[in-house]
Amino acid sequence: MRSRSLTAVLAAAGVLLAATAAHADAGPGAPGIGDPYYPDYGNGGYDVAHYDLDLKYRPSDDRLDGTATITARATQDLTRFDLDFLLDVSSVTVDGRTARFTTSGAHELVITPAAVVRKGRPLTVVVRYSGVPSTKKYGDYVGWARTPDGAVAAQEPESAWWWFPSNDHPLDKATFDVEIAVPEGLQTISNGEPTGARTANGWTRYGWRETRPQATYLTTLAIGRFDVHRSRTKNGLPVITAYSPDLPADRAAAARQSVERTAEVVDWESKIFGPYPFTSLGGYVPNVTSHFALETQTRVFYSPYGFRNGPRPYLVVHENAHQWFGDSVSLSRWSDIWLNEGFATYAEWLWSEQHGEGTAAELARTAYDSYPADDPFWQVKPGDPGPGENQFADAVYDRGAMALQALRAKVGDRAFFTTLRTWASLKRYGNGTIPEFIALAERLSGQRLGALFQTWLYTPGRPAAPPQPTAATARPKSWSQIRQAHAALGTPNLRG
Repeated sequence: MRSRSLTAVLAAAGVLLAATAAHADAGPGAPGIGDPYYPDYGNGGYDVAHYDLDLKYRPSDDRLDGTATITARATQDLTRFDLDFLLDVSSVTVDGRTARFTTSGAHELVITPAAVVRKGRPLTVVVRYSGVPSTKKYGDYVGWARTPDGAVAAQEPESAWWWFPSNDHPLDKATFDVEIAVPEGLQTISNGEPTGARTANGWTRYGWRETRPQATYLTTLAIGRFDVHRSRTKNGLPVITAYSPDLPADRAAAARQSVERTAEVVDWESKIFGPYPFTSLGGYVPNVTSHFALETQTRVFYSPYGFRNGPRPYLVVHENAHQWFGDSVSLSRWSDIWLNEGFATYAEWLWSEQHGEGTAAELARTAYDSYPADDPFWQVKPGDPGPGENQFADAVYDRGAMALQALRAKVGDRAFFTTLRTWASLKRYGNGTIPEFIALAERLSGQRLGALFQTWLYTPGRPAAPPQPTAATARPKSWSQIRQAHAALGTPNLRG
């Protein structure tokens, strides 16, 4: 009996020592996900699977109340972890137990669970919060736009901070359920598909669901009065478009003429880039004063400013090309922005080619000739433009599209379009980097392409020759339309 007892004691001690050693390796998750441009964006130590947002919004004083239930998995033994957020938090639980919380830095909500969260284990975080989003600033920037009858959340590279706590970086994509109660008579717009609406006691509760992985900055919310249109694509996918009824008459008409072509555009892009990656599509035009459009997943945001001079089909082509390049295939770090903007711009050139308004080669030559050799345009590297203003500089769009035309001219149409479709398929619902795209293009073409991409993406200065040497021609018919569409793209966040 004594020897058995001693054995049991030793075994128990071994378990205790092992547990102590395991907990000794536990630590806090990093306060940033590791992006070289934005070191404090996103967080380490966990991976989010799903956000369930239960919200209530009162436009009269811009008050938002919310409960965010975040389902995640620990990627290390966690003693604490961060979420990116700006509103005022009243309570936090982790796996049903009360957790301590505080704030740090400009936008960090720091959570300390009651017990260590073990690596590989699921965790459920519930954050209850409230506040007035329009009063919260990051630097001098407010990422929440009030409208005459509500509000809109749509920005890049960050917008979630103003309305839900998150791991705010495209590397951590998740699915979403959004439910929001608003005063009766108002409507809501968000991503994915509606899950129903019910009215009681002067409030209407709307639900929206996105079942495909989605980056936090691509999650949008609009509250107000909308003229909502519903239809279906030829393949049966639901199309939801919406317009504030108080838009200026000329912009309202141009917006409808443009955005109502979404299904046509997506059907065409599906033939080039492969199957549309989501279960719904559409766009909305709220009454905001901002000057940009954004590829919010399945439901593109357009400011009315973009339609001030008439319909903009090239704008719709650009933003919906992002559903493949930017939304389904998201960047891994913000320095890879060319994978979003260069590709969406090139889609405009392909639309022009399809409609007999100028070939992509002619547009590339026109773009090349439009910027003199001493223009600062040529000093921005599309493959590494830098954070802030340069991240959305014209060079990322125009020189970025020239890089793709140079690739097409080098490898031929068959290898080029196979590369685009394979990239969209291979990285579907995931993330990619520029080196990965270059490696894929080399593998599928059988050619070494390092020098080409070095010239067009990474070397300051005007390349010695245009992307596809051709005789100079008159500007293509589409050129002015594309330039006006790019003015409508604007520059979100720091930029307007």
